[in-house]
Amino acid sequence: MALTMLQRVQLLTPKASPLLSSLRLLSTATAHQEQQHACVVCLWTSSRRCSVRHGCRRAPWLQHLPPPASAAAPGRRGVCSMTVRDPLLGVSGAVHLHRDSPPDGGVRLLLAGLAQGSKGDEQEALKKVSSCSSSRQLLRFLRSSSLLSDSVAATALHRLADLEQDGAGGLKDPAVLKDEALRSLCQRLEQESSRLGDRALVSALLACTRLYLDPWSRLLVRLVSESQVRLDEERLGVLELCTLAQALLALEGPDGTMLGQTMAQLQHSDPARWSLDELAVAYEAFEAGVAEGGRYQDLLNTMHGHALSVAARLEPAAVSKILGALVATGQSQALPLVIALCKQAVRHVPVFTDSQLTTVLSALIHFGHSDHFLVQALELHFAKRAFTAHPETVTRVMQYFGRRRVWSPAVFDAVAESFVYRADDYSTSQAARQLEALGRLGYVPPNAARLFRKVETLLHTRYSQFQPRVLLQVLHACTLLQRFPLNFVSKVFSPYFLQQLQEKESGMDRIVLAQLTQLYMTVKLECPFYNGPQLLPKYRLKSFLMPGRSLETTVDMHLYNAVKTGLVDLLGARSYFASKVLTQFCYTLDVEIKLDEEGYVLPASHIDEIHKRIAVCINGPKRFAVNAHQLLGQEAIKQRHLRSLGYEVVEIPYYEFEKLRGKAEIVDYLHKKIFPLSYRLSW
Repeated sequence: MALTMLQRVQLLTPKASPLLSSLRLLSTATAHQEQQHACVVCLWTSSRRCSVRHGCRRAPWLQHLPPPASAAAPGRRGVCSMTVRDPLLGVSGAVHLHRDSPPDGGVRLLLAGLAQGSKGDEQEALKKVSSCSSSRQLLRFLRSSSLLSDSVAATALHRLADLEQDGAGGLKDPAVLKDEALRSLCQRLEQESSRLGDRALVSALLACTRLYLDPWSRLLVRLVSESQVRLDEERLGVLELCTLAQALLALEGPDGTMLGQTMAQLQHSDPARWSLDELAVAYEAFEAGVAEGGRYQDLLNTMHGHALSVAARLEPAAVSKILGALVATGQSQALPLVIALCKQAVRHVPVFTDSQLTTVLSALIHFGHSDHFLVQALELHFAKRAFTAHPETVTRVMQYFGRRRVWSPAVFDAVAESFVYRADDYSTSQAARQLEALGRLGYVPPNAARLFRKVETLLHTRYSQFQPRVLLQVLHACTLLQRFPLNFVSKVFSPYFLQQLQEKESGMDRIVLAQLTQLYMTVKLECPFYNGPQLLPKYRLKSFLMPGRSLETTVDMHLYNAVKTGLVDLLGARSYFASKVLTQFCYTLDVEIKLDEEGYVLPASHIDEIHKRIAVCINGPKRFAVNAHQLLGQEAIKQRHLRSLGYEVVEIPYYEFEKLRGKAEIVDYLHKKIFPLSYRLSW
C-alpha cells in the first residue's frame, strides 16, 4: 500500500517532469508485452476494453499471461522508464490536464458545493441531467451551466455513460469525450478532488470507469488517491463503500488490495442497520462481481435475512437490483427471498421501467418461480406497453410466459400485433425468442397471416444476420404452429448449414439434432409436395425423449399407474396393451393398443394382421399450460404426426380422469374414450 501511494504521489507532484505523466506502472512482463505492441490501458482495466481505442479487445496472447493488475504479487510492480506520449493527451476520450487546459475563451465550469447554492437548485439541475435523452443534449446543458454542485457533476458523468455505453464494453461515440464542456468538468473534478463530498467523490470515480477513461490519467489517479485517504480514515459510509467497491473492481479486478480494504470495512458494519438504499447499493456491488469466487458469502447471507424482513417496503429499483444480484451471485439457496421479492414486484408492475422489468423477469426465469398475481398484473398492464416497451423487455415477457407455460391471449395478441410493426427493431435473437414462446404454448394469434408474412419477410431481408441455431429455432417454432417456411428448410438441410450447426469441441447438441429430426418429419408428413434436400440419416435421432430438455414430456407416473389399472380392468389382462413404446418415428407412446380387422384387441406381442393401432396419450399437467387446458405445442405436433402415421390418437387428460371415482367409472370412461363405437354387455 505504501509503495502504491508513493507511486501515485510521484505522478501528482507539481515538481515532476512533464514526462512523468507518460509513465506507467507495469508488471515484470512489461518487456514482453512491449514487443507485442500491446495497448497499455488494456493491461490495467478489468473491463477488457480500451479507453484509447474504444472497442478493441485485449490481444489473444494476453489470455496466457498472468493477470497484470490486482493478481500480481505485491512488490513486483516497477516504474517503467518509457517516455511514450500519454494516450490521454491526443486521442479520443482525452481529459485535459492542468497544463493542457482549454484555451482562454473556452467553456469553463465552476464546481460548487451546497454551501454556494440551494438544495432546490441542485434538485432542479439533477432533474435536467436525468431528463437528457442524448449526449448532445447533456453536453449542451453543461455548456449552459456556470455553477454545478459536486453531486450534479458526478450525475452528469453517469448520465453520459448511460447514454453512450454500447452494451459490449465500449462507447457508441467516443468522440463525445473530446467535448470542451466535458473536459472542463473533468478538469475541475481533478483540481477540487480533495474538496468533493464523499458520495460525489466515489460516484465520479465510478462514472469515469464507466466511460472507460485511462486508469492512469491524472483525473482517476487523484480520485483514487483521495478515496484511499478517506478509506484509511474510515470516514466512508455504506453507500460510499459500495460505490467505491464497484469502481475499484473495474480498475483493479476482484483481487485488488484497496478493494479488499473496502470490503473489510463493509463487513464490519451490520446489514440489519442499513437503510433500504444502502441495502440496494450493496447488492448492486455484489452483482458487479465483488463476490467473484464465492467471497463474502457470510455477508451475503446476512443481507438476505435483512432483505427478507424489509421486502414489503422495497422500491421498484431496489427489487430489480436485488433480484439481479441474486442471479449474478448464484444464490440458489435464497428462494424465500426470491418469492418475497416476486410478491413485491406485483405491486410495481405498472411503474417498473423497461430495464427493471427485464431484470425481474430474467431472475424469475432463472429461479423457475412464477406467481399467479404477477401474471395477472402483466396481463393488465403490459398489453398496453407492447408497442412502446424496449424490444428486450417484450422478449423477456414472452420468454417468461413461455418458460412458465402461461396461457395469456391478451399478452400474446398484443405482442403478435406489435411484432408486425416492430419486427425491424428486434434483433434476430429477440424475434426468435418471441416466436419460440408462441410455439411452446402452441398459440396461433388472430393476426397469424400478417404475423407469418412478416416473419418470412424478416427471414428474407436479414437472412445473413441469423445465427444458424437461431434460424433453426425460428423454423422449428413455425412448425409447432403449423406454418412451414419450405424455402428456408431447404437451406437448413444443406451440408454447409449443418456443418455450421456443429460446435468445435462437442459436435452437434442433441436438442439441435432433435429439432432437425422433427423439422424433417414435419416436412415429410405435412408437406408431401416438398422435393428439396433431405436430412441425412446421421443427423436423425432415434428418440425425442431424452434427459433434461426434450421435445416430448415424460408421462406423469401417478396418472399412468391409475390409467394402467383401469385398462387391465377394461381389457381383461395386462398383455393386451404395451406401455412406453418407442416407435420408429422417434415418438414414445404412453400406451399402444393393437386391433385386428374385425376390431378385436390383439395381444401387445402380436406383430401380424394388425389392422389398426391406437396411441393412448396420458396427458398429465406438465403437458398443458399451467392456467388453461391447452395442450403445449410439442404435444400437439406429436399428436398430429401420429395421426399422419396412421395411429388413432386417444387423449386421456388429467383434468377429466381426476374427476372419476371408483373402478366402474374409470372402466366406463376408458371404454367410451378408446372404443366409442363398440358396445358390450360384459367384459
